[in-house]
Amino acid sequence: MATDDAFRLDGMLLGVASAATQIEGGDVESNWSDWGSRPGTIADGSTPARATDHWRRWREDTELMASLGVQIYRLSVEWARLEPQPGQWDDAAFRRYRAELELLRTKGIRPLVTLHHFSHPLWFERDGGWLAPGALWVWERFVAEVVTRLGDLVSEWVTINEPNVYVTGAYVFGHFPPGHRSLREGMRVYSVLAAAHLRAYTLIHALQPGPGTMVGVAHHLRPFRPGNPRNPWHRALTPAMRHLFQGAIVRAMTTGEFTFPLRRPAGIPAPPAGSGEGHALYADFFGLNYYSRTTVTRFDDGTPPGVPVNDLGWEVYAAGLGEMARWAWEIYRLPVWVTENGTCDAVDAFRSRYLWEHLSVLSEARAQGIPVERYYHWCFVDNWEWNEGEGPRFGLVALDYETQERTVRDSGRFFAEVIRAGGGTPELHAKYVAGQEYPVSEQATHPR
Repeated sequence: MATDDAFRLDGMLLGVASAATQIEGGDVESNWSDWGSRPGTIADGSTPARATDHWRRWREDTELMASLGVQIYRLSVEWARLEPQPGQWDDAAFRRYRAELELLRTKGIRPLVTLHHFSHPLWFERDGGWLAPGALWVWERFVAEVVTRLGDLVSEWVTINEPNVYVTGAYVFGHFPPGHRSLREGMRVYSVLAAAHLRAYTLIHALQPGPGTMVGVAHHLRPFRPGNPRNPWHRALTPAMRHLFQGAIVRAMTTGEFTFPLRRPAGIPAPPAGSGEGHALYADFFGLNYYSRTTVTRFDDGTPPGVPVNDLGWEVYAAGLGEMARWAWEIYRLPVWVTENGTCDAVDAFRSRYLWEHLSVLSEARAQGIPVERYYHWCFVDNWEWNEGEGPRFGLVALDYETQERTVRDSGRFFAEVIRAGGGTPELHAKYVAGQEYPVSEQATHPR
């Protein structure tokens, strides 16, 4: 249970999350390295070549995680590193990932590995990406190689991160590579990504048939509300956007049931009769990424005036995390893993409050019988934020990009103390949270 100045998370695992492209740095021929080299694609003109230099500093970062008591860590592997050319595998890159995974396990940190987190090889992109005729075969080859080579160290997998964010960014609004603006193409890629997960889920379980194998998707979910409940356009658009953004893709990836506007690709079998929305045939946990909610006034994301926001203008709405966890549990009856949650706060002015409020919501959800088993904070060290570049600061640990020096923020110390205490206490609230205030939006915005 949670009160204003205390909450308990007994038995819940707490940790951090990252993505390879956002932290590793180095010379990698991926869709994002190519995209970042094009003028005007990244807000500050940066590229992922620097990032946090984690490819070389992984020992330092793992030791720092361990010093904060991190229990679980979600990381991704960079497909472009592992398969730099079609069917050619980089043994040294696999050895490097194995070394990191071994150190994590030695430190008592359980890894959850993501196979596709927005990035893939440039050769895959140039061949047509997910719209290429052989995309699913190429994907399965990659999945099989990774699971075969790393599976003795990893039993928990996220196949695809935020398929809805990837599709809308890459194929609808065009601010992710390949930069297309076609709703029709976006819906086609939705369908292919759903099929990619279904095939990967089946393949991973075939390669790792033991009871400890856990496979799922990191779904980006958000509540949608009409900007003006009395406006018929807002009221009609709200459920339509909810379905297009998250409802249809979650259902397809969890149950194998393809509903409009998704279409079942050839070779993907229909689920057994009597399945449907509530039957989780293709997931062992429900991965939930949560940041904000959307106020609907048009076919876009929106934030109204007069609400608390973070540095990127995203509304801070902690109750939505509980709403989405309840929705996932009531429909799919899977344990809920919060695979991402965090906020952009460059000076650490409100991150501890954000953490307190969102963890309190999860404490309440658990008290109400929702099996929220894990929480992965986004992120550990400030990292390269895709089309926003190096500007946004999401980390529990501050990064000086010029020197690569890491400095644990107060919010990082707060999170470490929550882990040690198994929850929030009045003393922690007084020390870290009391007096923190959010900025407030002055006008309606469409920040993403």
